[in-house]
Amino acid sequence: MEPFSVALAPDRLWQAINPLTWTQNGGQIGLINIALGQTARPDIERTLLNEVGSYGRQIGRIGEALEVLIRHFDSKALDAAERDALTILMGQLAEIRKVKARARHDD
Repeated sequence: MEPFSVALAPDRLWQAINPLTWTQNGGQIGLINIALGQTARPDIERTLLNEVGSYGRQIGRIGEALEVLIRHFDSKALDAAERDALTILMGQLAEIRKVKARARHDD
């Protein structure tokens, strides 16, 4: 009978480290890199992020506005899949409110 064992990593770990590829497209320099996508005007993107708000904040505001519209919208003409989509969105927005409230409470 073998003793209990748990493998937390593969048997062999291998990673090519080639400094020549660090400056090429797709090269990773840091441990965590976030690609925000391509934009024709990165200067405008930076200004929006600095002056208007992060992508998360912008999406949050859109979600809040959609929630207002959904609450005042008569969904009787929608089919079941469309109503489900709105219900799922409303559920996610409610979960976001819970996380935000918990974060405010923890501060």
